Amino acid sequence: LSKDEIELSVFTGFTGIDSEYEKPEAPELVLKTDHCSVNECIQQVVDLLQERDIVPVDASYEVKELYVQENKLDLAKADAETLPAVQIGKLDMQWVQVLAEGWATPLNGFMREREFLQCLHFDCLLDGGIINLSVPIVLPVSTADKERLDGVTAIALVYEGRRVAILRNPEFYVHRKEERCARQWGTTCKEHPYIKMVMESGDWLVGGDLQVLDRIYWNDGLDQYRLTPTELKQKFKEMNADAVFAFQLRNPVHNGHALLMQDTHKRLIERGYRRPVLLLHPLGGWTKDDDVPLPWRMKQHAAVLEERVLNPESTIVAIFPSPMMYAGPTEVQWHCRARMVAGANFYIVGRDPAGMPHPETGKDLYEPSHGAKVLTMAPGLITLEIVPFKVAAYNTVKGAMDFYEPQNHQDYDFISGTRMRRMAREGENPPNGFMAPKAWAVLKEYYQSKEKA
Repeated sequence: LSKDEIELSVFTGFTGIDSEYEKPEAPELVLKTDHCSVNECIQQVVDLLQERDIVPVDASYEVKELYVQENKLDLAKADAETLPAVQIGKLDMQWVQVLAEGWATPLNGFMREREFLQCLHFDCLLDGGIINLSVPIVLPVSTADKERLDGVTAIALVYEGRRVAILRNPEFYVHRKEERCARQWGTTCKEHPYIKMVMESGDWLVGGDLQVLDRIYWNDGLDQYRLTPTELKQKFKEMNADAVFAFQLRNPVHNGHALLMQDTHKRLIERGYRRPVLLLHPLGGWTKDDDVPLPWRMKQHAAVLEERVLNPESTIVAIFPSPMMYAGPTEVQWHCRARMVAGANFYIVGRDPAGMPHPETGKDLYEPSHGAKVLTMAPGLITLEIVPFKVAAYNTVKGAMDFYEPQNHQDYDFISGTRMRRMAREGENPPNGFMAPKAWAVLKEYYQSKEKA
């Protein structure tokens, strides 16, 4: 109702109309609506309600880091030197980083059997509310290590000769590999690259409370991009972001990807957001051998920003430390949920997210549209909105990437990844408008260097 309608209505005692406004003597919250957007005001109200325990705190608001507090670090390191140890590999270390930085909040460490079963059967943790967590974060160990360590109260985790973490109150349980793979991937094909690693790993899993001793660095020239969820939230705050939309990728960015991100930014502005920020968040953990390595991808992404295909003033490029599992709709929930923990409230999902060709048949391992469909139904993603993928292809009439219109099918050239890689290897250039020229030059340099090697 407008003010005039209210004055003519049957309402009486309406504050500010026929009833005096009484200023609160000690307000718990003051909303400055002349300076803050509607969404910023809503967030302030939600924050207050959560501080008062009136509404539950969602996992996306409180990040649970597992690093030892600085004032206890010397004691923990001295303790680690006295503990029985288990050697871990690079893949395990990447999961240690995921846990330490809080991406898997509210896990206290590698999954115990109860958490593992909830994850495997329900794609969620169920103790303390429904929290989406669709992929097992587990530590396999050998039978020899299990027998040697069974009954101890704490274990030191050793990576490349250095004690990096303590696993307290360890719980050993059988690693039912085939069952895990059938549920996590929907296949037990041993040629699948991650399944192959699972099948070759230890016959036992050990869960427990993880205490990580030092921040994890890889010293590869990219550590400055490895921002934790807490650091990303601070960045968004410094940029005065009133919306954060995340784009997960493990491939080079072409102008079709950029079109989708540009369109999302435009739509958020139209919805009333004033400062939407893009989180361009390439996956930085293990990937299969034929994927473009992370250093080359980061170089290519930098070229995309340099050519201003994406706006560098409203974009944060950071590395997501998780390994890639190629588990399709199951894994895409993890990708989405981890960005929610870092403060994203919109997530762009593409075609066949976390998918790959079947290792034996060459056909899509997962139906390409199922990832997006599953995300719109997945439980426990309540603070995040899914932005569905719109198919983009090269419009030969416009000479640019464009959203596909089936009625004008003859105008579109669908440039596949196989064709793109062939062009790069052979030193060819794609049609103008397919990829930023400097970004294409990076990709071409990578594939030609690979050919020479």
